[in-house]
Amino acid sequence: MTALRQLSEQLLTGVVEIDQAQPMAPRFIAEPVAAGSYFVSSFANVSAFDTDEGLVLVDTGSFMLAEPTRARLRTVTRRPVHTAVWTHGHVDHCFGVDLWERDSGRKVRVIAHEAVARRHERYKLTRAYNERINERQFQTTVAFPGEFRAIDETYTQSRDVTVGGRRFELHHALGETDDHTWVWVPDAGVACTGDLFIWASPNCGNPQKAQRFPREWAQALRAIAAKQPEVLLPGHGVPIWGRDNVQRALTETAQLLESLVDQVLKLMNEGARLDDVLAKVKAPADLMSRPYLAPIYDEPEFIVRNLWRLYGGWWDGNPARLKPPRDAALAVEVAQLAGGVEALAYRAREVANSGDLALASSLIELAVQADPLDRRAHQLRTQIYEERARAETSLMAKGVYTGAADESRRNS
Repeated sequence: MTALRQLSEQLLTGVVEIDQAQPMAPRFIAEPVAAGSYFVSSFANVSAFDTDEGLVLVDTGSFMLAEPTRARLRTVTRRPVHTAVWTHGHVDHCFGVDLWERDSGRKVRVIAHEAVARRHERYKLTRAYNERINERQFQTTVAFPGEFRAIDETYTQSRDVTVGGRRFELHHALGETDDHTWVWVPDAGVACTGDLFIWASPNCGNPQKAQRFPREWAQALRAIAAKQPEVLLPGHGVPIWGRDNVQRALTETAQLLESLVDQVLKLMNEGARLDDVLAKVKAPADLMSRPYLAPIYDEPEFIVRNLWRLYGGWWDGNPARLKPPRDAALAVEVAQLAGGVEALAYRAREVANSGDLALASSLIELAVQADPLDRRAHQLRTQIYEERARAETSLMAKGVYTGAADESRRNS
């Protein structure tokens, strides 16, 4: 049994916990996974399929790790690359084409959904913003790319691509992105999901990113399941083998999203505010116990907020927050009522000691906004957000709270 297959089975049976095999951690392992099919476990995975005209790649690597990913695939196949299909335009999936062209000695044809180019134009407009996001989310200072490989051929809804006698079905889906493609390779029984499946609670509510589409995401997962794949090759994490295992992973991920969608829409239609929706919507506990649905990257609460934004807009239903005062003005008023910034900051510390880190965070934010130069308030803010980061499970939350702690550490 190969290393990736063994790890996959250990995760599915509970021998290894998902926290011990973080799907975002690059393993740089390349192995055959089906007939004429290869897989490289990286930060964002790369799949390769042999044909009479050369390899077809599904995704080509991240802007940071494309070269070691390429080198690892070369340990299992030396065939030149003919075509590359991008599952979407995120920068961990669509770089390294130039490396493959130099490696193969010929131009690589790149195929992607028509919306990928629009995404890359948006990235150019928001380059500095995305750098700050990545700094918080991944604790990295690596520069965000400003140039992107042009796509050679695009499609809209679906497309069949035949290379060297092998057929590849490309299907568009709204999901984590609006430009997503999942790929079905019928002669191998392999489905490449891109980030529609990542061995974690779906990245469908990322608080720092553009709109996600939970309902359509679930529909895409069910469409993939209808193909009856024998092997699932995810965008992150290890492959899954066996029709029953693949069906369970796909359908249960769909069920989680469908449950959240149904609950949110019911409450919205009843006139609930966002605050009420967040209090009442619960992710099914049996699904959240699955190793491939653990909230280690995104989490259901963020998906609920994303659903509200998708179906209801940005206003949360509280009339005071339609056109609220500036944060600093409210903070000064609350600090005066509390008896000063020091009293407010120490109350935040007391509340944190009692275990209510959410309330403590709100109080300490008011304290530092009332007086941004108060060093003691920043010291307490550092402590509270460090504690909150340790208490969280999702990378998204940990990143934001760690970033806040670092900010106040610099100001204390």
